[in-house]
Amino acid sequence: MGRKSMMGAPDQTRLRIEAMEEQRSLRRTQMKQARVDRAAEEQRNISAGNPGDVDFIGLVRRWREDHAGMARPHRHTVDTNGGSGGKNDNICVCIRKRPLNDKERKKKEHDAVTVLHPTATVHSAKLRVDGIHKYLDHNSFRFDHSFDEDSSTEQVYQYTAQPLVSYVCGGRGVRATVFAYGQTGSGKTHTMSGIQKMVADDIFSFLSDNVLEDDSCCSCDNTTISIAIFEIYGGRIQDLLNKRNRLKVLEDGRGEVVISGLEEFEASTPEDFLALIEAGQNNRTTHATEANDESSRSHSICQVLFRDSTSRRLKAKLSLVDLAGSERGSDTKSHNRQRRTESSDINTSLLALKECIRAIDGDSRHVPYRQSKLTLILKDSFTSNYARTAMIATLAPGSLSTDHTVNTLRYADRIKEKKIGDSFTPSQRRSPVRQAKSPVRKEIVEEKVDMKEHRDEIDENISDNILYEDDNNVEEEIQELTKFEEPDNVESQGPSEFDQVVQQLFDEEEQLLSLHMQSIQQNAEYITEENKLLESVQGENVDVDAYALRLAEILQHKTEMIQAVRGRLEPFRELLRKEEELSKKY
Repeated sequence: MGRKSMMGAPDQTRLRIEAMEEQRSLRRTQMKQARVDRAAEEQRNISAGNPGDVDFIGLVRRWREDHAGMARPHRHTVDTNGGSGGKNDNICVCIRKRPLNDKERKKKEHDAVTVLHPTATVHSAKLRVDGIHKYLDHNSFRFDHSFDEDSSTEQVYQYTAQPLVSYVCGGRGVRATVFAYGQTGSGKTHTMSGIQKMVADDIFSFLSDNVLEDDSCCSCDNTTISIAIFEIYGGRIQDLLNKRNRLKVLEDGRGEVVISGLEEFEASTPEDFLALIEAGQNNRTTHATEANDESSRSHSICQVLFRDSTSRRLKAKLSLVDLAGSERGSDTKSHNRQRRTESSDINTSLLALKECIRAIDGDSRHVPYRQSKLTLILKDSFTSNYARTAMIATLAPGSLSTDHTVNTLRYADRIKEKKIGDSFTPSQRRSPVRQAKSPVRKEIVEEKVDMKEHRDEIDENISDNILYEDDNNVEEEIQELTKFEEPDNVESQGPSEFDQVVQQLFDEEEQLLSLHMQSIQQNAEYITEENKLLESVQGENVDVDAYALRLAEILQHKTEMIQAVRGRLEPFRELLRKEEELSKKY
């Protein structure tokens, strides 16, 4: 018996070893085949114009397959019947995703945005702490209209700007505004240019079809279309159709905002309209930023004015606003003062714009339109009971732009405060580690995840760099822990100290330049008078006393002018120093 047991033991050991070797060989064969399949899938993705990480592309594709049935048909949302409008009737917020471009393909970016009307979802690629396991962090938002990369500009126009064009063509003192907002290179200008072409055609078409009910209505017989285009750049307002002349924003005694010096040009045909648009666009200010080589650094505003042909009284106004490219502070931190201050001014005006739109959408009594020059100029679009607004947020789909894309969606989402969780939840899967609120609970969750990962690594060969993990099981374990999670996109409380200093800097600069210009003009007049004094004192019958008295008066006035300019210069220089110090902190 003892001999048989001793003889059987090696046999059992040998069998186990052979079984382990067979399993190892099978795993190696499977891993080799997985690499071949992965390479083939990567080639298929490249052929389909979607290069990039094949694993993340696969995760995005599976998410889309799971949620393909959630798309809904579009419907009009803005009240254009001429009433005062109720809540959510005055404004339409939509997003438009563009296709991947050649630049993104060369960087091997993949499509990381899914649009299923009325939602848009950003799939942020993530790695576990082990650097091996891959997963997606999904951020979903709901809007009035969500247009994917296959949607045409005509479709976007049909549900956003066209109802507003029809609305203003009716006259009766109404106001309508169309905004294009988004990261530089996200298709903002492409979308707005297409909309402007359709606006040009529809305005003259609608006016031709209109039936006059009274003098306040608009038609081709009693209405003239005038175009004015200007930009707001670095706190300055410049006329893009008149040699970039600097303009001033003033409020008259009735509280109406007037842009002093702004030139208007009549457009009798759609061709005239588009020619003026193109001329203004060519004069717009652009600069390179870390986010884009050619970024629009100004807010461009095209005002379409419907005026009475005889009295020139304003019957209606349509504003087409192409906002400056939205970049984060980190994208401009390495630039000089001019780039920093213009970026701060852009951020301040975008924040003010958001607050104004939210105020009119929420029927607020107070609209903070004085927070920036952009919102002050558009005051009548915010304060009129007959104002309608459409915002189009454009999205770049590349995987390297997901942070910018999420910021764009959050900005648009906060305007109407229509949260995705209120009525529609396309996905509950997010990063469990990031969602855990308590540090202690976070450690417990991470430990569970790590234990599961290590068990997987024991069964598989770690040298294979492609491992997948389904978040569903882990998500169920921590669902209770994340029930009371604070949102990670907390509402901004207002401009930072740096932004406030920049606005003060712009105000001081404007006052200093105005005073300096006045002093130069007065000094030129004094120089002319001094030349006459010199001529008179060199002639016959000279009144030396009068000469000396007048020269003393002129010199006194010059001294006072210099002191006044110095009085403005010192606080301006102090703000420059303060801006330099704060730029190192923010």
